Amino acid sequence: MINFRYHVVSLTAVFLALAIGLVVGTAALNGPAVDALDGQVQKLSKDNSQLRESVGQLQDEVNSQEDFAVGAAPILLDGKLTGRRVTMVVLPGGGDYAEQLRTMLTTAGAKLTGRVDIRESFLDSAENSVNLLDLAHRAVQTTLPAAGLPRNANGVETSAALLATALYDRTPPATDPDRNAVLAAYAAAKYITVENDKVAGPAEAVVIVGGLPPTDEKADDKNESAVTLVAQFDAAGKLVVGGNGVGDGNVVAGIRGDAALSKTIATVDNVNTAQGAIVTCLALSDVVGANKVGHYGLGAGATSILPTRAQ
Repeated sequence: MINFRYHVVSLTAVFLALAIGLVVGTAALNGPAVDALDGQVQKLSKDNSQLRESVGQLQDEVNSQEDFAVGAAPILLDGKLTGRRVTMVVLPGGGDYAEQLRTMLTTAGAKLTGRVDIRESFLDSAENSVNLLDLAHRAVQTTLPAAGLPRNANGVETSAALLATALYDRTPPATDPDRNAVLAAYAAAKYITVENDKVAGPAEAVVIVGGLPPTDEKADDKNESAVTLVAQFDAAGKLVVGGNGVGDGNVVAGIRGDAALSKTIATVDNVNTAQGAIVTCLALSDVVGANKVGHYGLGAGATSILPTRAQ
């Protein structure tokens, strides 16, 4: 009969054999395994260095292209907007690109009547639609009456319509005091910011500058409000909209995805670059000079990188 001691001795022998096998196996394989791993580490390190070098080269190319665009701007834009009265309207997030665009507009000969920045509170219709509607009816002036405003309960739409009417040329013309009184009312309520607290007369055309879309819990509402604002400016006068990309919620994507707006509003999806700022000026020249609308840039919905030259 096999007794308990036999079992103990047998199990001990088995575990001892396993231990010896592990030690022997590890000793035998340790050299090749370490060498293989060391080779993989060296290869990954080399690949990583090559990738960093490639990224650096690409960044240098982008910087060179931007430098070229800035240097070529006086030639490309010479006389394109001479004497044209243009107002800049900047959406939240678009301020980073506005100054470069201002420089390009000035290079093209445009007369900038002013800059109006739309604050996030204006686009928060869920929170402020009623207040905006009330403000629109309180802010109207003798030469900027309520008669032409939308007749609905959408505060963003009604206020956007009033701001557009105040900024554009209109018939009959609005007086400068009335125009700036409307802007002052919205600035006092912290819905907009007006550079130098006023604009210098009406505009023949407006450039709306958009940034990256909002990503908070109210993003969808704000994105919809931005497109609503753009639509009211489109209804009031000639317009070009520049943005950064065409991702979800981007105002340029919203325009290009709208069957009606895409036919009447010119868009540029890379206004954040010097090249895009130049193209925005060229697009504006086409809009005010020939009523030609196109979609330019590198993103979805763009028909070309820049406007084609008339034959």
